Amino acid sequence: MIALVIAGCTASTQAPTTPVSSTTTTAPTTTTTTLPDCTPVEAEAPAAIAGEDATAISIALAGLRYPCANEAIVTADTPAAITAGAALGLEDGQPVLVDGPGVTDELDRLGVRAVRWVGLAPAPPFGVATTVLAPSEITDTIPTPEDDDGDSVWVLGSDPDAAPLLTAVAAARGEVFVDVTEADDLRALDSETLRTLQSGAAVAVGLDEDRQWQLEVVRGATELPGGGFTFDGKRLVAFYGNPTTSALGVLGEQDPAGTLERLGPLVEDYSADGLQGIPTFEIIATVASASAGADNDYSEEAGLDTLRPWIEFAGENGIYVVLDLQPGRTDFLTQAQRYEEFLRLPHVGLALDPEWRLTPDQVHLRQIGTVDAAEINQVSAWLRDIVREERLPQKYFLIHQFRFSMITNRDLIETPTELFTVIQMDGQGPLPTKYETYSAITEGQEAVGWAWGWKNFYDEDSPMGTPAEVLAVRPVVVFVSFQ
Repeated sequence: MIALVIAGCTASTQAPTTPVSSTTTTAPTTTTTTLPDCTPVEAEAPAAIAGEDATAISIALAGLRYPCANEAIVTADTPAAITAGAALGLEDGQPVLVDGPGVTDELDRLGVRAVRWVGLAPAPPFGVATTVLAPSEITDTIPTPEDDDGDSVWVLGSDPDAAPLLTAVAAARGEVFVDVTEADDLRALDSETLRTLQSGAAVAVGLDEDRQWQLEVVRGATELPGGGFTFDGKRLVAFYGNPTTSALGVLGEQDPAGTLERLGPLVEDYSADGLQGIPTFEIIATVASASAGADNDYSEEAGLDTLRPWIEFAGENGIYVVLDLQPGRTDFLTQAQRYEEFLRLPHVGLALDPEWRLTPDQVHLRQIGTVDAAEINQVSAWLRDIVREERLPQKYFLIHQFRFSMITNRDLIETPTELFTVIQMDGQGPLPTKYETYSAITEGQEAVGWAWGWKNFYDEDSPMGTPAEVLAVRPVVVFVSFQ
C-alpha cells in the first residue's frame, strides 16, 4: 500500500482571496468558535476506488485525503465547473466535491463551515456560509507533474468528467494520471500508455470488472511475441506439421532452430503491408489416425514431452505456438484439456480442425468431418476461463474451414475478447479455386467477430500463392500457414 500525504486545512478566519461574484451566507453569529485542528495526515492509497460518476468519485477522494476541513469547494456537475473547482482545490489544499447525492453528508463528516460554490448563482443550500464563484472567474490551472517518479498511477475508468479531480490528485503527489474512459480494451492501448500504466502502483478509479482485469493483465502479464497484449496489428506466419515426422508438413522437416531460420524470410515478406509478422509454430498435437487405437478415437495424441522442447524454444525466441487438434471420434474439449499445461502459457494458442472431427460411425478420408458452433463455444469458454484465471494476454483461437459443412451454425460462434478468433481457409489446389473458396467462405461476413486466415501448400497448390497475392485478398488475412 502507498502512503498518501493528505493536504489538510489550517485554522483560518480570513475570507478567501478568489474574486467573488455573489455571496449567500447563513445568519451571522456573535459566538466565538475555535476551529478544529485539521492537521494533514498520511493515508494509504487503495488499489481501487469505487465510483461511477464524478460525484461519487469526488466523495471517495475527499474521504481518502481529508479527515476534516473547515472550508470546501463544491462544483456544479458540469465539465467547466469541475475543471475550475479542481484547480482551485489544488491551489488552496481543500477538498473538492461535485454536487449530487451524498455531498451534504460528506460536508457534515468533514465539519465544513464554509463552502465555495463553483457554478451559476444561486448556490444550492448547504446549510453553511456559501460563496458563489463562476467557473470563468477561476484562473488557477492544474500543472503537469515535472516528473512521473511517484509511487502511483491513477487510472480513471468511469465518468470522464471526473478527470480533473484525478489530475489534481496526481499533480499534488507528483504522479501520473491516465484516463481510460474511452478505451474499449486496455490491453490494446498504445505502447506509451501501457508503459505509463506499468510505471507505479495502480489506483483504479471506477473501473468495471472487465477493465479491472485488463489493467491487471497489462501490469502483470508476459507480453506476446512482438510485444503488447493483443493481436491487433499482427499477422502470424506459421509452419505447420508434427515434430516427429516430415510427412505431415514442413514443420517436421527440421528442428525448432531450423524452422525459425526458414520462417524468417517469409515473416518479412508477409509484413510488407504494415502488419507485424510473428513467427509461429502450428503443431499438430493430435493426429488423425486410420486405426481406432487403444481409446477407439481414431486420433494419436502427442505426449507432453514430445511438444515441450518446441514450446520452450518458442518461448525463448519470440515465437508463438498454436496447438492443432484432429480429434477423430472424440470431442475437441476432451483433447484440448490434455494440453492445459501448455495452454496456460502466454505464447500458446489452440486450433480446431473440423475436417478430422468424426461422428461415431465415420472414418477419416471417407468422410469430411464437421463440428457445430455449440462445441466450438464449449472449447472457447474453457479457454477464455484459463486466460482470465492466469491473467494472460489475448490467446489465439483458430478454426479450420474449407467447406460450409465443416462448421454448422457458424453464425452462432461466440468470440470472447479474451481470445483472438480466426477462421482459416485451409483448402488446397489451384490458386483460382482457392480464391473462389475464400470468397465464398467470407462473403457477407463483414460484421463477424472473428478474423480470417489462409493456408499455403508447398506440394499440393498449383501454383502456391505469392506473398503479394495472398496479401491482396479481402478480407485481409491475419494468419498464414505453410504445409
